[in-house]
Amino acid sequence: MNEELKQIALFQGKKIRKTIYQKEWWFSVIDVVQVLIDQPDNYAARKYWNKLAQRSKEEGSELVTICHRLKLMANDGKKYETDCANTEGLFRIIQSIPSPKAEPLKRWLAKVGYERVQEIENPELATKRTKLLYKLKGYPEDWIEKRMLGITVRGKLTDEWQKRGAQVERDFEILTAEISQATFGLKPNEHKKLKGLKRENLRDHMDNLELVLTMLGETTTTELHRTNDSKGVPRLKDDARVGGQIAGSARKQIERKLGRSIVSKNNFLLNKPKELK
Repeated sequence: MNEELKQIALFQGKKIRKTIYQKEWWFSVIDVVQVLIDQPDNYAARKYWNKLAQRSKEEGSELVTICHRLKLMANDGKKYETDCANTEGLFRIIQSIPSPKAEPLKRWLAKVGYERVQEIENPELATKRTKLLYKLKGYPEDWIEKRMLGITVRGKLTDEWQKRGAQVERDFEILTAEISQATFGLKPNEHKKLKGLKRENLRDHMDNLELVLTMLGETTTTELHRTNDSKGVPRLKDDARVGGQIAGSARKQIERKLGRSIVSKNNFLLNKPKELK
């Protein structure tokens, strides 16, 4: 599932950010507090949460101890460390905040948490849900199939990176940029700028050929890691460059035959029907 879809849940029309940590959903405490106190922005929610955490500390039952600082996307499109709690932890926090939305929010959290358990036991459910979300957003079936395959390819690659020494998010960004630069002649942020995107997921706005070439570069890189038994970011970066170069060579051959550039300004925001905008 892409990042935008994976890290946002909706409760009564309000966005609650979430992320996977230790094989379960962890939710933004600030977003949940904002829902409970029914405020239009999170400034008041932050003040409320800080006071609540301080009061609990003074009373000897520190709510912050059930939280983890996890990186979530902010409105400016960047990720920042944010207080997050799992379903059980949020139940405790909700109990500390008088609100008419407490009970429906608890039921919602239980449902979302249970869906994650289901997906761990049966990964096919997660795939079906993701496909349905893309379909509801108006993507064509053939594009959805390529996008889903691309998610699988990407998952295998990042698994290799983790096993072979890429530890922090910055490592993943460097390696991804290496493949992209060699494949398309653009780094991901440059590719997004070309398409006029801001916070949107780049791959959700690639056309069929862009998706296929991305998969080619990433699949080749994965196989190079395994063949070379590469370890450490410098060696992984070398493989990523070669994997991207192979995909880049294919891109150039296709472009010569088509007589046009594959790297396109087109994106789904521009191409989708008006009623979906």
